[in-house]
Amino acid sequence: MPFILPPARFFVKERLLKRLRRCRAAAARTRFLIIINLLNHRSAYQTAEVLGVHNTTVYRVAARFRARGEWGLWDAREDNGDTKLDERFLTMLHRLVRGTPPQYGWRRPTWTRELLVETMALNTGVRVHVTTMSRALALIHARRGRPRPIVACPWGEAAKTRRLNAIRLLVATLPRGEVAVYEDEVDIHLNPKIGPDWMARGQQKEVVTPGKNAKRYLAGALDANSGRLLWVEGKRKTSALFIALLERLLAAYRWVPVIHVIVDNYRIHNSKIVQAALADSAGRIRLHFLPPYCPQDNRIERVWEDLHANVTRNHRRPTIEVLMRDVHTYLNKRNLSDRTNRTAAKMLAA
Repeated sequence: MPFILPPARFFVKERLLKRLRRCRAAAARTRFLIIINLLNHRSAYQTAEVLGVHNTTVYRVAARFRARGEWGLWDAREDNGDTKLDERFLTMLHRLVRGTPPQYGWRRPTWTRELLVETMALNTGVRVHVTTMSRALALIHARRGRPRPIVACPWGEAAKTRRLNAIRLLVATLPRGEVAVYEDEVDIHLNPKIGPDWMARGQQKEVVTPGKNAKRYLAGALDANSGRLLWVEGKRKTSALFIALLERLLAAYRWVPVIHVIVDNYRIHNSKIVQAALADSAGRIRLHFLPPYCPQDNRIERVWEDLHANVTRNHRRPTIEVLMRDVHTYLNKRNLSDRTNRTAAKMLAA
């Protein structure tokens, strides 16, 4: 049975049709269409099905039309004035999210939407609802994520900057015939590191771990200019592993007079046995130490991150030997891919 509205004259329906043709707001157009359908003697359920809305929406719009007429079909929020989420508000919110609550006088170490509302009210004088805060966070592309734990560099900022600038200058102005490489070690564990993965709704994937862990270690050197990676494998992360990599560098770059090796401050890089090996190289290898706890300035760290993402994270290999075959295959393919990309770039440049 049709949903009955109060008697409406023909000109009322015509006026609504004219308003509908001029209306550009999607929500208002839907409300106009609801009333026009009801005036054409369609039921609430038929109207809801035709327009793809819920039947309760139809009843609510009809009630507004009964109470206020045509003006009840327009969004009353349009008369609320200027939006609170202006550029000044969003800029301040972006600054808050980049910081921490203790920087603004709170004891809680992490942000919540409610705490952001209070802090914004104190700093801007503008108070918004928690749901509006959610919309504001979406507008500045904020996200909830897991912080990355780091160890602060014990050096002063000036000393740290001077050392990093010296290394960057070295790489940028290498004398003709010399090479610079970024060196670091990586641990490969048979017990896989667990990381995020896509799953179906209601599913939680399982990664069977072997229980008893086994480890291997790689020492690698990334050419700062070509991107070529050299590495050696060992069962222990000792100075002997580092020396084996230095020997591989001397063999791979046998025509190079000086190989600059950029390393971190791990103790195996500066032991007495390493000093003896450097003396035997007749000055062909020179070590350059990064400031302590600055892994982001060692380019090879990105290679190890990609290695974990593509091979070791959530892996299901039964033995360390099988896993290491995957590791070597991936690194060999990476070198081949980089060589192919460099050749293609040279052809395009020519």
